Amino acid sequence: MELEPERVHKLVREMLLERPNIFGAQGHNFLLNPPLPESKVAAFEQRHSIVLPADYRYFITRVANGGAGPFYGVFRLGEMDEKPWREGEGLVGVLSQPFPHREAWNDLSGMPPNELYDSDEDEAERQRIAFEKNYYDNKWVNGAIPICHEGCAIRIWLVVTGEEAGHLWE
Repeated sequence: MELEPERVHKLVREMLLERPNIFGAQGHNFLLNPPLPESKVAAFEQRHSIVLPADYRYFITRVANGGAGPFYGVFRLGEMDEKPWREGEGLVGVLSQPFPHREAWNDLSGMPPNELYDSDEDEAERQRIAFEKNYYDNKWVNGAIPICHEGCAIRIWLVVTGEEAGHLWE
């Protein structure tokens, strides 16, 4: 079933009138951004050497380039938290590199044990810094674009490269 842009906009307007108390809704007020022209999407794909999944491409070119959505809303293409992002910086990896995961990942190895803080706080802090440097390295989200912010630094990612292309990851 093809998504009907007019129907989506109508449903969003109805939700705006009802003003439900939904987590994160105050941040986007149930507004949808205008769709992107196909030329801008093609330029984004060319710049990053990727092809966006067809469903997502349809959504951003026919329905909306982000706005109202789950949690704090759907990001505009190439933006996160209303700011443009660059590959390899912050929470964004390299889109043309394959997404590295195929099953759940939350590798906590290397995290210092709580007891170490009691016996050697300096060593515990050194281990924590080393752990976080690896754990939050943007290499873990290569091949994926951030599309939504859930709060507490949790993002939803759309995989665009690799075996998981087209899937959402949290």
